[in-house]
Amino acid sequence: MNPFLALIITFAVALIELRLLDFFAHRGWIESRLSRKLIHILTGPLFVLCWLLFPDVWYARWLAALVPFAITAQFALIGLGIMKDEASVKAMSRSGDRREILRGPLFYGIVFVVMTLVYWKTSPIGMLALMLMCGGDGLADILGRGLQSPKLPWSKGKSVAGSLGMLLGGWVLAAFILLIFVLAGVFPGPFSGYLLPITYIALVGTLVESLPLKDVDNITVTLVAVLLGHLLF
Repeated sequence: MNPFLALIITFAVALIELRLLDFFAHRGWIESRLSRKLIHILTGPLFVLCWLLFPDVWYARWLAALVPFAITAQFALIGLGIMKDEASVKAMSRSGDRREILRGPLFYGIVFVVMTLVYWKTSPIGMLALMLMCGGDGLADILGRGLQSPKLPWSKGKSVAGSLGMLLGGWVLAAFILLIFVLAGVFPGPFSGYLLPITYIALVGTLVESLPLKDVDNITVTLVAVLLGHLLF
């Protein structure tokens, strides 16, 4: 596919998904916290799957990175109050305070830009780190708040259900996306050879996510996954 057409399609997919969830949250059809986590879970895999549309030209990763860069710049403008977008604030903040976007959502976007530029389709490390962040951290919050379970002794704000959600969500999403890229011939098979490294990365990522650190999970989980990826691949 023409790389610029791939860029347009990727932008369209990202914007449609974000606008739909913003609309649902703004209308009150889903609560803002759930909308925030659905954005966290869905945006990443949709974006990474769009990498398959780009041809193998040297500037493809730079074009693809424009998508999270543009969205992240928009997040920053909204969080700073320069751009008014109440639907986005409602969808991406816990309390309705636009300044919350300058923490988790902004870090989320920055991580996507960096992982796209550094790893692209030349290594599975970047996409595995992104999928662990998206599926794991997203599902951890949903299950942690939706299911009653004991709190972790070392982190009273985290629960057993949340940590299991982190492990399950991160492992499943990472394995699913990597399977698609193996089947597409981007990465060599067999797929079974990736399962043990994915499991190790998901387990350590779960431990890191369980630490009593606020609003930096998007950075810490991704960084640990990248470091482990370099050791295991």
